[in-house]
Amino acid sequence: MPATDASPSRLMLALAEARVPRYTSYPTAAQFGPVEEADYRAWLADGIGAGDTLSLYLHVPFCRDLCWYCACHTRPTRSAARLEAYAAALRAEAALLSASLPDHAGVSHLHLGGGTPSILGPAGLRDLMALLRGRFGLRPDAEVAIELDPRHLDAATAEALGELGFTRASLGVQDIDPAVQARIGRPQPAELVEVAVERLRRAGIAGINIDLMYGLPGQTAEHVERSARFAASLGADRLAVFGYAHVAWMMPHQKAIDESLLPGTLERLEQAERAEAVLCGAGYRALGLDHFARPEDPLARAAEAGRLRRNFQGYTTDAAPVLLGLGASAIGSLPGGMAQNLVEERAYAAAVAAGRLPVARGVAVGAGDRLRARLIERVMCDFALDLHGLRDAAPEVLREAMPRLVALEESGLLRLSNGMLRVTDAGRRFVRQVAACFDAHTAPGARRHSAAV
Repeated sequence: MPATDASPSRLMLALAEARVPRYTSYPTAAQFGPVEEADYRAWLADGIGAGDTLSLYLHVPFCRDLCWYCACHTRPTRSAARLEAYAAALRAEAALLSASLPDHAGVSHLHLGGGTPSILGPAGLRDLMALLRGRFGLRPDAEVAIELDPRHLDAATAEALGELGFTRASLGVQDIDPAVQARIGRPQPAELVEVAVERLRRAGIAGINIDLMYGLPGQTAEHVERSARFAASLGADRLAVFGYAHVAWMMPHQKAIDESLLPGTLERLEQAERAEAVLCGAGYRALGLDHFARPEDPLARAAEAGRLRRNFQGYTTDAAPVLLGLGASAIGSLPGGMAQNLVEERAYAAAVAAGRLPVARGVAVGAGDRLRARLIERVMCDFALDLHGLRDAAPEVLREAMPRLVALEESGLLRLSNGMLRVTDAGRRFVRQVAACFDAHTAPGARRHSAAV
């Protein structure tokens, strides 16, 4: 590393504090603007071939209670009437969308997210799944996944999920320490998580994901380490360890969190490293930026084969060329563009009732964006990139990226040699900054993005 006034720790601190996108898409949502229904229909007609499989994401924007750390489009409710009205709108949108699609090869991935999708109840889930199977054609080998709150997973719901063919469930755990839980508005005894996992396995749902977080108020490296050990003890197939993003200017409910208790950047780095050490020591393989999987899990095998993908749900095995989003605020991605539905539930329901696909925002995607998206995805998934082909196919992209890549090489985050870009071990946690070198839209340090670590 060249001589500098900054010590390595100060340099690493500056890199960790830099604000960059998470790159679950490219272009990112920061580039979204108004999109007309006609544009979306054109993307559907032109972007789906008869041999293409589809991926569906359905958003249920409700929870029983709102956790203060949450950065998703969700809101608390206990109104059965409100939930039924939303479920009816979701089914109506699914019917509208399926009728708008050209011939395709069926659905290979289905993901219900939120919020807490199980809040619809066994009957609501049965109605929804019956419509989806009938309208879209769920393939026999499809992965069918759902996000769950362990505190509200009773035996009847777990049994219904098994009967409906769900193959994977993601449980939000975050941290098992009661004091940390109190500071984020999510009391959740570890015993409830253990019961939830047992109920899912008894129902025949073999794929279990656990989500943890670091950087929470009052959280220490010891808290993160204990939570990682607990998650590993459950035998989950996959784990994700996300850094808490405090974006109270975007999510006002995060103002309930005491900012003075948030760990500093160096503490966050230590917490992330402790979690990785525990999980790798327990036999998990570190994948991408923040995911872990058992070596025999399809996610780990995809990483080994260079087939790991990244989309709005994070790292995935989903190879479908088209992702369709249903529900308020849901985002879909097609070769021609990305489209996000109306966020406010009443506006969303009104659009569907009027027979309109409820898109509101998005961005058209051209050949240049598709190329950059592939580069960013491979960097985020493989920590490596072959620059030979890029030099021939898009020399201007490489020319734009090189000054930033060279600066990151001087910082020790990557190596450029023999036409290859390789992220170093020290740079893996900062891979978002490497990916940003190929981003033609995002200005470094944009406030709306979260810190790199």
